[in-house]
Amino acid sequence: MNIEQLYRQLIMEHYKSPKNKGFVADNHYMTVHLNNPSCGDEMTVQVKIEDNMIVDIKHQGTGCSICCSSASVMSITLMDHTIAESEAIIKEFYEMIKGYPYNPEILKGDALAYQNVSQFPARVKCATLAWKAAEQAILKIKEGIYHGWQ
Repeated sequence: MNIEQLYRQLIMEHYKSPKNKGFVADNHYMTVHLNNPSCGDEMTVQVKIEDNMIVDIKHQGTGCSICCSSASVMSITLMDHTIAESEAIIKEFYEMIKGYPYNPEILKGDALAYQNVSQFPARVKCATLAWKAAEQAILKIKEGIYHGWQ
């Protein structure tokens, strides 16, 4: 089995058995909903930050295997990182998805399974939807638009 086959298998595992899927009724989470009208993907992401650290991320959505599995991967990739680290990871994920050089010291693990998505431009939006929702949630928290924020 080559690396591309392993990555495809990993994507399907996250699609079939997603990590951190579902919502919590807790106003300490920032919730952002995004959709991709070109293909019908919809994703809602909840982010909880304590002491500048992402302590929990939840996601719920419908869409293709790339979109839904990427949400699962995003949740485990950003968990337990500071806001600044998470922003750097997201930036590197976007670079990789677009086919640009990325920093492997920052972007690691299951997120690397999406590096060939750049060969399929129509799938870039699918792969980045949950990441964009998380990015917006983090930005809202930083801006103080957070009902439970102290």
